[in-house]
Amino acid sequence: MGNPLKDQLLKAGLASKKQARKVEHEKRLQRKRPPESPPAQSGNLVQAERVAQEQRNRELNRQRAEEQRLREGQAQIRQLIESNRLDKDERGEPYHFSEQNQIKRIFVSEEMTERLSRGQLAIVKLGSVYEVVPAKVAGQIAERDPGAILAWHRKNSGE
Repeated sequence: MGNPLKDQLLKAGLASKKQARKVEHEKRLQRKRPPESPPAQSGNLVQAERVAQEQRNRELNRQRAEEQRLREGQAQIRQLIESNRLDKDERGEPYHFSEQNQIKRIFVSEEMTERLSRGQLAIVKLGSVYEVVPAKVAGQIAERDPGAILAWHRKNSGE
């Protein structure tokens, strides 16, 4: 079973056997060859996809960097609190402060109560525990995360 058009062309003498073999050979080669470069229009599509992927990568990298910066800030806060916290006095007097519209209390000595009210000490939150730290450390913590400071009676600059 051959190609009926090829047979008709050979019988009519419009094509020779040599030409027919050459055409068949070229068709075979085309089937074996990898497809040629995509048309110019798909090149634009590839370029657009590449640009979109780069934008997604940049956004993901920015998000990861932000998350890393936040984790580092939290670790610095934890380290500041743990290394500078003052001992609380469980038998001392209660010191009341508010956290998210709830009144909380910790027990501290009379001296610490005075220093807390004068702004020399501050109460910060470390996980679920409240700690008392010096005002200088509270300032460093406030730079990183103002939400970690629960009670700090700073003096206004006008006083």
